[in-house]
Amino acid sequence: MDRKVNKKPPWAAWKIAGTIRRIILLLAIAIPTFFAANIMYSILPHGKEPILSVVMTALFGVLFAWISVGFWSSLAGFVLLLWGKDKYLITSPLPLKGEGIKLPGDFKTAILFPVYNEDPHMVAAGVKTLRKALKEAGEDKAFDVFVLSDSTQADSWAAEEEVFLAALQEDSSTVPDPKVREDGDYPLGGMLYYRHRQFNLKRKSGNIADFLRRWGAQYRYMIVFDADSLMSADCLTRLVLSMEARPDVGIIQTPPKAIFSRTLLAKVQQFANHFYGPVFAAGLHFWQLGDAQYWGHNAIIRVTPFMEHCQLARLSGHSAFGGEILSHDFVESALMRRAGYGVWLAYDMEGSWEMTPPTLVDELVRDRRWCQGNLQHTKLIFTRGFFPTHRALFINGIMSYGSALLWFFFLLASTFEALSAIIAPPDYFPEGPSLFPDWPKYFPTWALALLSSTGVLLFLPKLLAFFYHTLAGNLTSFGGFLRVSFSILTELIISTLLAPVRMLFHSYFVVTTLFNIKVSWNPQNRESSKGLPWGTAIRFLWLGSFLGLIWGLSMYIFSPGFFLWLSPVAIGLLISIPLSVYTSRISLGKAAENLGLLLTPAETRPAKEILELKKGLASNIDTFPFNVPAKDGFTRTVISPLLLSFHLHVFARKRGKSEQKAKKLEELIYRALDKGPSALSNLEKRELLTDGEAIKELHKGVWLLTGEKARPWRL
Repeated sequence: MDRKVNKKPPWAAWKIAGTIRRIILLLAIAIPTFFAANIMYSILPHGKEPILSVVMTALFGVLFAWISVGFWSSLAGFVLLLWGKDKYLITSPLPLKGEGIKLPGDFKTAILFPVYNEDPHMVAAGVKTLRKALKEAGEDKAFDVFVLSDSTQADSWAAEEEVFLAALQEDSSTVPDPKVREDGDYPLGGMLYYRHRQFNLKRKSGNIADFLRRWGAQYRYMIVFDADSLMSADCLTRLVLSMEARPDVGIIQTPPKAIFSRTLLAKVQQFANHFYGPVFAAGLHFWQLGDAQYWGHNAIIRVTPFMEHCQLARLSGHSAFGGEILSHDFVESALMRRAGYGVWLAYDMEGSWEMTPPTLVDELVRDRRWCQGNLQHTKLIFTRGFFPTHRALFINGIMSYGSALLWFFFLLASTFEALSAIIAPPDYFPEGPSLFPDWPKYFPTWALALLSSTGVLLFLPKLLAFFYHTLAGNLTSFGGFLRVSFSILTELIISTLLAPVRMLFHSYFVVTTLFNIKVSWNPQNRESSKGLPWGTAIRFLWLGSFLGLIWGLSMYIFSPGFFLWLSPVAIGLLISIPLSVYTSRISLGKAAENLGLLLTPAETRPAKEILELKKGLASNIDTFPFNVPAKDGFTRTVISPLLLSFHLHVFARKRGKSEQKAKKLEELIYRALDKGPSALSNLEKRELLTDGEAIKELHKGVWLLTGEKARPWRL
């Protein structure tokens, strides 16, 4: 059982410190925003109807406050890292690395890999790397690894079973133990377990909830991974010890670093993550302390309070704002805090990694789902018992996408303001007696100050990160001073050019969500070998390119002065198609690497786990004895007696079926034998896989085929 929480732990002072810090943060945001908005209103031209100026000022004020959050977080993180003293460091009680850290032997921690139609070889390589690292560290007995499959594609499901059977065969110490198996729980033996859930209710959160209902009582902690996550044995051990030292902590989130980026865009994102990330993460910790967020993966969770307090209710209504909660992690962290347990960001924790989307389109597809999930939180902001910090974090998540729409509206309002000066020139001679014209007033000094302050908020965080790594002596691991300088410039140029595209798409995502258009939950693409095809780029981005052309050309003709200000946006939209295609190329990512640009410590000084995973991903040797591609997992399972036997072992469910169901399965078997596996839909393949008698009957029938009938099965 879990330990009891101390009523007054000695580190409870963080709550007072957090309150003071957040008040300072609010003042630091509000006061400059007030003066900046006043300056903005003063330098705008005011006609007879000042409503447009008021709207522009209001939009500018909200956006100025929004970008101020990132600036102050980076500044706080920079100071905290340089100061080197943090009495609220969640990992402070731990011994230094290399001093023989060992875990208590009276409990186990579960490591969860929820997967959804992922590349099974990638998942298996990550699991194998993790198990090997723990074994070498002597901590393999302290962890159990669960691969929790929600895969809906029959071929993916069957392929998962094949790669984990291979994992069993490689590890002679791992023997399946059928005695501990319950319906739906499938141990592969030792510390490795695999379970395929037939109905993926509530997606990832439901997958984990299903695990907890079956197995949660056996574990004190669980560490949640993504399919592409990786952690070092030292990181896993230190996370468990941190939880043991802090009985009032419910979740500790690590800041994962990006790895294995190959395309130019992914390498840009990876560099930004490694170079700017430490300063920003430290800043988040400074303001949030024990009211931090859980990001859904690469985090350790105290199981008992999570099971008792973090169950997710279905949101009311059938609109895009209702139904199952998509961004469950933010809500779960708020529920954990409401239950009295802290949620912390271990910003100093090394050895936590993940992968990133390889192309712009893959990133936008992922963001579409995240956008709806974050906007759903509008229904939760005023939930009873939530702490103010988590209400603010909900708003922050909403603004991460809503700000794009506000930027778009601000640009439109600025465009209308510029055009109005041409269509309706100002009247310098007001009605009534007057000796002099009413000339417009311009304040170039104020305008320059406003532009400079906005630029500081946007770009100084990058400069602070550069100063930090320079003073900390880290530049050599990024390629050295000169290469780092060019890397920052490269990242800045590409990010600036892609910003308008992201703004446009995020605005579209917000609008479609507001109009109750729901999203499908598709698996994330992590494969980058083919790059982004021109046809796909044109299909996704042609409208934005057309908008950039018309918008920029109109301003160039009618308002050349405004065009100079708008040009980064117009150019970014105009070239979005070729930019998205070329940044998806592995060849350009490799060229940057050869020039020593966009390098990260994970490449120049890789940890042994990264090297082991890289080796595992490269050794995808297909030993299947028949000419059937690995992607055709269903066909391979039907053909192979070994794979079929393993499938029946791990999916041993005996349920009766109606006469109508039996006839349908019989028809599917006949069609598959007559026309081959391609004649079956994905749903029909799943129906056969979930019925032991039917899949065995199909297996027997396939091996009796001869001639042309056997050819579709590659026999």
